[in-house]
Amino acid sequence: MTLSLEQLSRCTVAVDLGASRTRVYLKDNGLIVDEPSLAAVNSRTGSLIAVGSLAGGMAGRTPEHIKVVRPISGGTVVDIDMAQRMLRFLVNDKIRRAWRRKPMLRAAVCLPHDAEPIAQRAAVEVLSALGSRRVELVDTLIAAAVGCGLPVERPEATMIVVCGAASTQVAVLSLGAIVAAEKVAIGGDAIDYAVIQHLRSVHELMLPSQGLHPLHLALYDPARMGCEAEVRGRDVATGLSRTVLVNTAHVREAIHTPLTAVLDAIGRVLRECPPDLVADLAERGIMLAGGSARLPGLDTMIEQATGMMVRIADNPDVCSVLGLGAMIEGKIKPLHLDAARS
Repeated sequence: MTLSLEQLSRCTVAVDLGASRTRVYLKDNGLIVDEPSLAAVNSRTGSLIAVGSLAGGMAGRTPEHIKVVRPISGGTVVDIDMAQRMLRFLVNDKIRRAWRRKPMLRAAVCLPHDAEPIAQRAAVEVLSALGSRRVELVDTLIAAAVGCGLPVERPEATMIVVCGAASTQVAVLSLGAIVAAEKVAIGGDAIDYAVIQHLRSVHELMLPSQGLHPLHLALYDPARMGCEAEVRGRDVATGLSRTVLVNTAHVREAIHTPLTAVLDAIGRVLRECPPDLVADLAERGIMLAGGSARLPGLDTMIEQATGMMVRIADNPDVCSVLGLGAMIEGKIKPLHLDAARS
């Protein structure tokens, strides 16, 4: 359906339910929640122990009866009850203080492009349980484009690539609508898996859940390209703790294969676009957004494959929620947005 900014401006809260992090934007207050989409639950009693960063710190360190789960996968709620409990725990106190007990009337939430009706219904149920009387569903691609500052309301092409934890979405926008779009199941999680497999096959090392952090720091720093990073993990043969020096250049080669799926998606989107819009993109280039937009080598690969300029948004991880927040605040010009509405 077509959703106007007038309808969005009636919303009080904007929510981005991401596979990696959950973010909540409150009207007139800004971003109030930015936490990992994780919940720790006692499987014996069903009680919720921790959510967000506290639950993230428990991953891989809990006894057998305590599970750290992800109720959201790829921007889609897969466990409605757990997602409700997690979100209620994250926002209740903050919204109560900011709102001064004013009830939530309307909410807006980002959903992946072409989300199935069951995924739309799940998002509506999660926010309705928190007191929302009406939930507006907005395509993540449009929200992210607005958050990046792209002129989506103009009759000219803009291209955005939203790199999430579980998937990557590619779209060309014009006049506030999606002209062509693709979604591939390659994101930050798939890249991490490729790195873990590389370390296991080359160095015979198994990493803990937090073991990739020092390697991430080395990969994301251009000054350390080709240098070595120290990684600690468990030896495959002995089971003992071991530290190895990993060449970051070899790791970049290991993640090249999954990144080619993103290039294929960009090529399919460009082939679906009218020639006039493709000519616009040749001048304006491609914008990268999402929590995995800074994947090492991704921008260079896209530039070499398309011949277009590639830019990374200033705050790529929060573009979607900030764009949705700008819509409910009425900070952008009137336009019609392709989105589903509950």
